[in-house]
Amino acid sequence: MKKIIIASAVIVAIVFGALVFLQNVNINRLGADEYYTQVEGQGERLEDILSSGEIMVRYEYTLPAFNQAGQQKLLTFTAPKQLQEKAYLVLYVKNEKVVTSYQEVNEQEIPEKAAEKLP
Repeated sequence: MKKIIIASAVIVAIVFGALVFLQNVNINRLGADEYYTQVEGQGERLEDILSSGEIMVRYEYTLPAFNQAGQQKLLTFTAPKQLQEKAYLVLYVKNEKVVTSYQEVNEQEIPEKAAEKLP
């Protein structure tokens, strides 16, 4: 009986830990390189028609971005809404060019070498 209770407690702990992990960690950011950029322009408006007939709008941006060492890449990504002009972003990049996620940051959070190259 003790073994069943212990096994059940371990399974519950594992499931609870997995749920907490999935809620608090963005898997798209794991193992990704960070590049910093500043939003310039309104982005290109893209519309997709879903099978239900609903129109999904997103905005595509192509911006120069810099890593912590100050190396530049031209990266393209989409956002579900129009981003604020001049906002600073950290882009999470996998496979050299695929932006998997982004987050708005303060200018003070940008590494020095990347900040020097941003407009």
